[in-house]
Amino acid sequence: MKKIVVVFDGLRFSDSTLRYAISVARQQPSHLVGLFLDDFTYNSFSMYKILKAGATNAEIRELEAKDERIREISARHFEQACQEAGLNYSVHHDRNIAIQEILRESIYADLLIIDMDETLATDEDVPPTRFIRDLLTDVQCPVILVPPKYQEIKKLVLLYDGEPSSVYAIKMFSYLMPGLQHLQTDVISVNDPGDGMHLPDNRLMKEFMKRHFPQATYKVFQGRPEYEITNFLQQQPAGTLAVLGAYRRGMVSRWFRPSMADELMEKLAMPLFIAHNK
Repeated sequence: MKKIVVVFDGLRFSDSTLRYAISVARQQPSHLVGLFLDDFTYNSFSMYKILKAGATNAEIRELEAKDERIREISARHFEQACQEAGLNYSVHHDRNIAIQEILRESIYADLLIIDMDETLATDEDVPPTRFIRDLLTDVQCPVILVPPKYQEIKKLVLLYDGEPSSVYAIKMFSYLMPGLQHLQTDVISVNDPGDGMHLPDNRLMKEFMKRHFPQATYKVFQGRPEYEITNFLQQQPAGTLAVLGAYRRGMVSRWFRPSMADELMEKLAMPLFIAHNK
């Protein structure tokens, strides 16, 4: 049984994230943890603005009580959905600093699912949000970033550059999501101009893939990875999920530096499975 943690902002509950989490959890024996990050520093209102407007202590307490009721409704909605899906589940309410709590929870999780637009802040942000970038830098398990609109996963695109980090991501995906290995799968690689159209470590990679994704097809491009990958993924049908490797700075891979993942979050509305070996 796998432990899957799905992250929610109880004040801005994401139904799309819930649907992705239930879909993933139903594919194999899983325990689904609804992690509600009820950060004590975060409210639906700006404390600075209401204090500046002269709000009384009683008015502030009423606003805080309203937020608490909204968070309780969100948690009950998650529980009801899990019960209807017949899932093994639990609910965690973490009330300390959100980024610290989610990183701690990730140590004890097999997989983490979160909305790629998540901010856990009153102010709006656009992908890649600062919260998500901070999370991906130090998270201790693979992550699925999901878009605000749910689409059933129908196709996989595995990004591969011959480096251990990209192979590791594909391995982790195959171990954690075996129910999707039958889907149409493309392996995408990009070579520098003039380096030919050969897949890096062709024999070894295909030998490995045959055991995990036997129906996979291979596509090799030449050019800049950021451009070629983004362009290819933009042409994919709704329901495509992309798998990519390292996010950390200083990784050997020339592809999966933060700008690569940031580029995909900024320009694509598709789920991204991200895993990096430490």
